[in-house]
Amino acid sequence: MPESAATAPTPEPFRASIMQIEPQWIDYNGHLNMAYYNVMFDRAIDQFWSELGIGPAYMKERGGSTFTAECHVRYLREIHLGDPVQVLVWLLEADDKRLHTFEEMRHAEEGWLSATSENMSLHMDMKARRVAPFPPDIRARIAAVTKAHSAVARPEGIGRNVAMPSKR
Repeated sequence: MPESAATAPTPEPFRASIMQIEPQWIDYNGHLNMAYYNVMFDRAIDQFWSELGIGPAYMKERGGSTFTAECHVRYLREIHLGDPVQVLVWLLEADDKRLHTFEEMRHAEEGWLSATSENMSLHMDMKARRVAPFPPDIRARIAAVTKAHSAVARPEGIGRNVAMPSKR
């Protein structure tokens, strides 16, 4: 059972709570330091995981969690102190042990895109500290959310590689 109130998945990305930039996260360039984009993306994923039923209560009660195996962040527009941000999360694909997510960080009031993060997460048996299958009830919830999110237009940038721009 999800840690939050059980509701049917909706055909829209998960919307994390609006977050504020913390003053110590601003670097000498006067904008959000790259490391803290990951902090904010991670906070949003923690909220989403709780909705899926795989948050802190799941770890405590059932001994399962997730580890990030791969992450690709794109920095598209500067975020500054005072800018409210909201992260949207798509659950793109999942199997018995993995979750493929895509996140967009947007200015919460003006809507412009600041950054994206594409991730592969692994389900872990925390007692064995090994990758393990999701329990059937969690797998069913993940499948329902994946299906709901598949009805939403895919955001630009999924599957991009790090490479120099092509010269044409």
